[in-house]
Amino acid sequence: MAYRKLPLASLIVNPANDRHGELENETAAIAQLFAAQEQHMRNLAKDLVSKGEIFEPPLVFPSGDKYIVADGNRRTTCLKLLAAPRRAPTVELQKFFADCRKNWQGTFPDKIECRIESNRDRVDDILFRRHTGVQGGIGQSTWNDRMKANFVIRTGKSSGLNVADEIEKRLKEAKLLPVRKIPRSNLNRLLSAESLRNRLGISVRKGKLEIIRDEAGTLAALQRVANDLADRIITLDNIWDTESKLAYIDALEAEGMLPKAARKPQPKTLAAPAPAPPQSRPAPPRPPAWPHLIPDVSYGVTWPAHLQRHRAIWEELQYKLELGETPNAVSVLLRVLLELSIDNYVKRRQLTGALEIDKLAVKAGKVAADLHATGKIDKKYLGAITKLKQGEEIVSLDTLNRYVHSPNFSVSPDHLKMLWATLADFIVLCLEA
Repeated sequence: MAYRKLPLASLIVNPANDRHGELENETAAIAQLFAAQEQHMRNLAKDLVSKGEIFEPPLVFPSGDKYIVADGNRRTTCLKLLAAPRRAPTVELQKFFADCRKNWQGTFPDKIECRIESNRDRVDDILFRRHTGVQGGIGQSTWNDRMKANFVIRTGKSSGLNVADEIEKRLKEAKLLPVRKIPRSNLNRLLSAESLRNRLGISVRKGKLEIIRDEAGTLAALQRVANDLADRIITLDNIWDTESKLAYIDALEAEGMLPKAARKPQPKTLAAPAPAPPQSRPAPPRPPAWPHLIPDVSYGVTWPAHLQRHRAIWEELQYKLELGETPNAVSVLLRVLLELSIDNYVKRRQLTGALEIDKLAVKAGKVAADLHATGKIDKKYLGAITKLKQGEEIVSLDTLNRYVHSPNFSVSPDHLKMLWATLADFIVLCLEA
């Protein structure tokens, strides 16, 4: 194995690429790549121009004085057409690549780094492991939806709205932009989760960035974050994971930098409009009932490393275990999630009055009292949690305990739903401690 920079002109797009089978020559191979995946090829070309590099060297093998591309044909094709747009298979694509080339920053490369393998059997072994699936662990393992989500949450990289770009526009319009350039990738990483964005007063909804708190306070908070990043007070090391992101935003909150809730506009007294005439439209069909305990809505929970067990249980209750089919399993996991969440609050808040030997109901009461004392819940909700401690109530923590421990107690999905409706905010607050 060797890595070497090779002239782009010496690379041949593989006419026997397994994506399409054997073709006559390189020109036919290029045409076939666009016939099968034109939009993907266009997107790849735009990304190459935007980043100015290909990230992963093509895998090639020698053929006379040239090199056949075994892996990386799409990247190589895009570079070749950026270098010579007239080689594109249609007039529209020729214009597209000519326009893309104009946006290339700096000197266009005439050489690219490649991985050279002379042994064709070894080339095939590499391709087998890269492109034929997991193969029982031998091959490359693709990411499932949660893995992809973890990556987006950690890095802020996604194909959707560029949050950093939008924030920079808002700050520029308000004349609050820092003198130094904002590291956009770090800003996207910091604000990669909706719950973190919400604390700074912004939200991403339907592909748009919205200010959801006091606008002046939100812009001031975003200006502070932008300055900290631009002046390198906060670097990648300071916001690498969720714990460090939360620590930074908590520090801003302690300084009083986070925006307050926006004031609701006062309703204007206008003459009541004439009632519209009734229309006989059929009522829209009701959406199917969500079959799991936790509704399919965002609760705004940020999941740092120490909450991974909690997150796994939460996702099983929200997406995997059907309440009607597995009520016993749901009741047990709800009990576990509640206790782990309470223990998290006790540990993070260092509540010496809530000891491990306390019963669950007692600990829940002490945590609720602390939440009320710190202004996180009102007196009415404190009363609701306190009421759950009473064993004579059908929907109570005692009922939840009996679901787990009593052999003669029948689990009721309706009771579990009512328990969740009461406990949801309490559990979320415990997780966010």
